[in-house]
Amino acid sequence: MTARKRFSADASVEPSVKENSERKPQVPNTTDPPIAPPKWGLILKLSLFIVPYLYLIFSHYEIEQELRRSILINAAMSIAGFFVTVKMIPVASRYVLRRNLFGYDINKKGTSQGTVKVPESLGIVVGIVFLVVAILFQYFNFTADSNWLVEYNAALASVCFMTLLGFVDDVLDVPWRVKLLLPSIAALPLLMAYAGHTTIIIPKPLVPHVGIEVLDLGWIYKLYMGLLAVFCTNSINIHAGINGLEVGQTVVIASAILIHNIMQIGASTDPEYKQAHAFSVYLAQPLLATSLALFSYNWYPSAVFVGDTYTYFAGMTMAVIGILAHFSETLLIFFLPQVLNFLLSLPQLSGIVPCPRHRLPRFDPQTGLLTGTNDGTLVNFFLRHLGRKSEKSLCIYLLVFQAIACCFCFLLRHFLAGWYK
Repeated sequence: MTARKRFSADASVEPSVKENSERKPQVPNTTDPPIAPPKWGLILKLSLFIVPYLYLIFSHYEIEQELRRSILINAAMSIAGFFVTVKMIPVASRYVLRRNLFGYDINKKGTSQGTVKVPESLGIVVGIVFLVVAILFQYFNFTADSNWLVEYNAALASVCFMTLLGFVDDVLDVPWRVKLLLPSIAALPLLMAYAGHTTIIIPKPLVPHVGIEVLDLGWIYKLYMGLLAVFCTNSINIHAGINGLEVGQTVVIASAILIHNIMQIGASTDPEYKQAHAFSVYLAQPLLATSLALFSYNWYPSAVFVGDTYTYFAGMTMAVIGILAHFSETLLIFFLPQVLNFLLSLPQLSGIVPCPRHRLPRFDPQTGLLTGTNDGTLVNFFLRHLGRKSEKSLCIYLLVFQAIACCFCFLLRHFLAGWYK
């Protein structure tokens, strides 16, 4: 979603006069100014939302001591991952700038900020730190004969695979047709290692008409899992284009996933069901922590761009969380804004309507406001119906809408509990 400009170091170098002349070692370009520091005030405000989460764990629900201990160990490691990510992003930024992997912010074109080289693909830092935290956590929670170990490692393999493919996409800029296939490839480790049930519970109002309460879908269920991974990954990628939106929506959804899992653990008496949702917590906590670290740099005005590396990583991580914890229906409701954005984008993505490379709103450098275009994105839809907005206020509107969608999901589950399933 950003205009990326690369330069070839070889193209600007004149041929040497003597073939046998000694070559001096190339000194890296260090003239680029350092990136802006993280926005600690924003992170401090967002960290206040941890209070209701801790209330659910320690006070509202009776959670077994051993399970609570594992959750808190994972939380402590996730917090450590947050600080490591904050420290690593400026270091990684210098390296990607040296390789001319940067972009110009199109939504600031015509201003001084629009001429600043913004480091690209910093989602690679989040993906690496997340994987390190998730892998090290196995030492504290899983034993060699754990039933969950195979699926846990398969989930990490899919996330790792998707992070790699996302970074390849950032470097090579692959076509859209290929992008649709990448999540299918990355989901293969999870699909091959999945040993859980392939059944669905028929909604109670439909049981008299169907005649059964549980339906085994077999291979169709695995196909559904693969399609869910494709949707989650690409839906984060196309609901983007303004500072903070990609990471912000992930932060909101990951927070909702954590609250949902703690509620399910506290309300259930089935040990296997509790373990499935604890599995989700073990992946959602480091996702939230590392994403918050990136958010502190990516919030308006962005000091770094996340790239397809992050959107693919975040989408695949939330997909494997929903698949292995068996709440894919709830996850899709959390993704309601992404579903709406996909439906709005479908005519252009399918080629029925011409699709430009950047489906971004128009920026007026005189006023600093964005105006919606006729492109089929939720960003432009909001601008067309709410009027011109600054980039920051537009992102806040979209993230509030994301939070409302998550609250709607909780409300829907509350009213349908005991009647629907």
